[in-house]
Amino acid sequence: MSPRVAAAPISWGVCEVPGWGHQMPAERVLSEMAALGCAATEFGPDGFLPADPGERKRMLADHGLTAVGGFVPVILHDPGHDPLPEVRAQLPAFLASGADTLVLAAATGLSGYDERPELDAGGWRTLLSRLDELTALAADHGIRATLHPHVGTMVERPDEIWRVLDGSGVPLCLDTGHILVGGGSPAEIAAKAAGRIAHAHLKDVDAAMAARVRDGGIGYRDAVAAGMYRPLGRGDAGIADVIAALSAAGYDGWYVMEQDAVLAAEPASDGGPAGDVRRSLDYLAQLLSTP
Repeated sequence: MSPRVAAAPISWGVCEVPGWGHQMPAERVLSEMAALGCAATEFGPDGFLPADPGERKRMLADHGLTAVGGFVPVILHDPGHDPLPEVRAQLPAFLASGADTLVLAAATGLSGYDERPELDAGGWRTLLSRLDELTALAADHGIRATLHPHVGTMVERPDEIWRVLDGSGVPLCLDTGHILVGGGSPAEIAAKAAGRIAHAHLKDVDAAMAARVRDGGIGYRDAVAAGMYRPLGRGDAGIADVIAALSAAGYDGWYVMEQDAVLAAEPASDGGPAGDVRRSLDYLAQLLSTP
């Protein structure tokens, strides 16, 4: 396994959204990650790993895993809400575990990812300013902040991604799945914004299902439950083109394998998401080994 490839708990259905689906226990998820040959993972949502930074580090180490970083959705657009204290409170766990990447998302303040408000000019000014403040805060602790465009957040569509890149200095977390569901081309953004990409989440997507999400024909969570995300190489996100574009640009960050899942119940001991994760990791290994 390439040292730049990491896993993520969301591939096992572990998500921060209340009512998302069955939440597998950390011991099983981490054990399956290790059995697949993964050496690193993102943290997952609050409550998945121990809150105490030292205990969190020990739990990962007990499974032979190091920490890459974590996904932290925070409200950035509301001038009456200061996100710095809640992000600052997350940083000790990053530092204790040696995690160097803070993956921010511009939360709406609503539950889930099925709806979002539109930002006015003032909201955009606040959001961009907050991103620069959080980027500086993280850098002061030796951590690199990135902004993760995400369906159902304030930064979802391609025009919004470019507005962030043009209006702030925050690096980008390139998420191939969310970019496609939001109406963009992952490979195009990978090529055009290569100099700003500091982190990558890889997931493949059924484009027809993604179009239904954009058109309002199905909610995001229901689309994920229906199999919108596919093992790498079996969808329409152009993963090979994304890897080629990033490699050509000299990208040296993490590739985090994310295949978002919604589980109805605890999988059988020889079943569950691990099979699809294995297929995705095998495909990614082939791409990364190609000159």
